Amino acid sequence: MLSKVRYVFFGIARTSNLTDVLQSNLKVLSAGLRTYEVPPDFSDVVLPDRPKLKFLNKVPNFKKAKKEMKRLRDIQGPAKAANTFVKGEFGIVAMGGGYLHWGHMEMIRLTINRRMDPHTTFARWRINAPYKPITRKGLGQRMGGGKGAIDHYLTPVKCGRLIVEVGGRIELAEVEPVLTEVAKKLPFPAKVVSKESLAALQQEQAEKESNNQNPWTFHRIAQSNMLGIRKVLSPFDLHNHGRYTGKFFNPGRV
Repeated sequence: MLSKVRYVFFGIARTSNLTDVLQSNLKVLSAGLRTYEVPPDFSDVVLPDRPKLKFLNKVPNFKKAKKEMKRLRDIQGPAKAANTFVKGEFGIVAMGGGYLHWGHMEMIRLTINRRMDPHTTFARWRINAPYKPITRKGLGQRMGGGKGAIDHYLTPVKCGRLIVEVGGRIELAEVEPVLTEVAKKLPFPAKVVSKESLAALQQEQAEKESNNQNPWTFHRIAQSNMLGIRKVLSPFDLHNHGRYTGKFFNPGRV
């Protein structure tokens, strides 16, 4: 029976000119040279004694807690501190203002510490522990009666401030998935940057200002008080040339 099937199969192949297809099972092996990229040199990298992110206190250690006003200027405008790398090579930078709760900091700490290799990687905070008091009154209370009791503490963050930085004997491709996962969960827009990309981002903004060909800039319009625009602008807008609207950042504004 098997011989008959084989005879029929080869007969069909012989009549349909498929002999070349059935007999072309030989593979030609060729040898060649492949060039690989030279791995980076991490001989000068020194890991700290405690490479993981440390635990941040939920409540500051004050002898007497004082209530504060809202002070929305804490999250408006560009960051003047912690806007450049100190020891790390990669990190998360805030692209807008906002407040970080203690739960956000625990999410950052646990996500990075669990998925990093302490033998080759280190991470450090670039923000402070929660220190700004937020007051709240209980349900069912009448209006008045003074300011409520302190409910919890927050950390204000301005645009351009680094949240956390990571370094060590690693490359960006190794830590980018973890940092991207953390950046998506933050209460304000944030992105993963390296030391080179952060410098390029700042250089790009400076080049836009120097090579701008549009004469109708926000600075000129506001300074000349065209159409009486000064009556609707605040000193904050004049100082930052309209790049920041409250806690939001306008990257296209020159």
